[in-house]
Amino acid sequence: MNNIITEKKNTLEGINSRITEAEERISELEDRMFEFTAIEQNKEKRMKRNEDSIRELWDNIKCTNIYIIGIPEGEEREKGPERIFEEVIVKNFPNMGKDIATQVWEVQRVPDRINPRRNTPRHTVIKLAKIKDKEQLLKSTREKQQITYKGTPIRLTADFSGEILQARREWHDIFKVMKGKNLQPRLLYSARISFRFNGEIKSFTDKQKLREFSTTKPALQ
Repeated sequence: MNNIITEKKNTLEGINSRITEAEERISELEDRMFEFTAIEQNKEKRMKRNEDSIRELWDNIKCTNIYIIGIPEGEEREKGPERIFEEVIVKNFPNMGKDIATQVWEVQRVPDRINPRRNTPRHTVIKLAKIKDKEQLLKSTREKQQITYKGTPIRLTADFSGEILQARREWHDIFKVMKGKNLQPRLLYSARISFRFNGEIKSFTDKQKLREFSTTKPALQ
């Protein structure tokens, strides 16, 4: 019996020893996983900070830019892009005079080269000296609703970053449905949708808030 008890005791001690070793290995693995997780989290934070910095820098670069859409190709070779912009301002916004037109820093077509497969003319990017001039011009554009160049309708809009463009595209389906329901939808800067409902203008920055509002309005469901 003593020999059996001693044997069992030695067996238990061996099992306990292996359990202890296994626990130590598990603890080491947990420590490594924690370190790896911390490294990944720090990496994600650095990437997020870098993305935010790039986005902020990009938006700062674009903050004074105006997009002109619809100017026929070749017009700038004949008159110069600054002259075209001046004609657009004077023709459509006579109260502004030439003040904004004289504050142009840079004008260019984008992309740089003509794509023969592209059926529409390239956009024209106007870089103004002051952001308040851009805001005033966009406000006047919204109030006038229709802008023309030589009798042809054109569009003036803000130069958006890639993130804002994607956010605006996400409203496309809802915008299309609202337009079909005569709700007079509009996409506002930077990525808000507004529409007229029961005589009031409603504005939303994301789809979830719009869903929450529509659940109480049978006409919108």
